[in-house]
Amino acid sequence: MYSKKSIERIKIIKKKIEFINEIIKQKGSLSLALEDEINSRASILMHLISIAGQFDKLIKNAEVEMLSNFDKQDIKGSYELRNLIAHNYEGVDLFIVEEIINNRLPIILETINKILKDKNWEKY
Repeated sequence: MYSKKSIERIKIIKKKIEFINEIIKQKGSLSLALEDEINSRASILMHLISIAGQFDKLIKNAEVEMLSNFDKQDIKGSYELRNLIAHNYEGVDLFIVEEIINNRLPIILETINKILKDKNWEKY
């Protein structure tokens, strides 16, 4: 059984992924969003940091059952990306960011949606 707190954390991750997708939609493409250094890129990178932060809180609170739903590489990768952004903002490899957004975030979002539907957690 998942704790209410772990459900809240994955809902935050879901919301951040949806925000990233909305930014991309508004800009017309991921490439255009990342080219906008003033607004879109900064927002996307902050949302990615927030996602890593939520995974980190799940780890620190030993939410093993919740974490077992996710690919360990996605969790590790989000933390590594967070460190890259935090410690080398200007040097962040945008190709890596694009790969994560295009290939990993959809899988994370799909996992979250499955968890929320599984036990009707959406109402919490």
